Amino acid sequence: QVQLVESGGGLVQPGGSLRLSCEASGSIFSINAMGWYRQAPGKERELVAVITSGRLTYADSVKGRFTISRDNAKNTVYLHMNSLKPEDTAVYYCNADLTSYGGSWTSRQDYWGQGTQVTVSS
Repeated sequence: QVQLVESGGGLVQPGGSLRLSCEASGSIFSINAMGWYRQAPGKERELVAVITSGRLTYADSVKGRFTISRDNAKNTVYLHMNSLKPEDTAVYYCNADLTSYGGSWTSRQDYWGQGTQVTVSS
């Protein structure tokens, strides 16, 4: 079994900062990519940022304000969010493209966290 556990969401004023964390645990053989998506009310889930082996990708709406980083030893990905705007309000989901194992098999698939609410409001 593999689990992704997120933390760090909350309420922040416009212009403020938050840091989200997501730890992957379980029978993990390797992690190919980890990233963050978000879904605002009435909108589709969208990519925020993703990190693969040395490559970072950001949505245009967060470039220059958000930074994604990863601690490989801890199987943890972080999202540092600065200069937050009301339009950043959403449920943020962690995603991991990883290979799990069990006995003699391995399996590569996507996993999702439960989501953490980020609200930017004065």
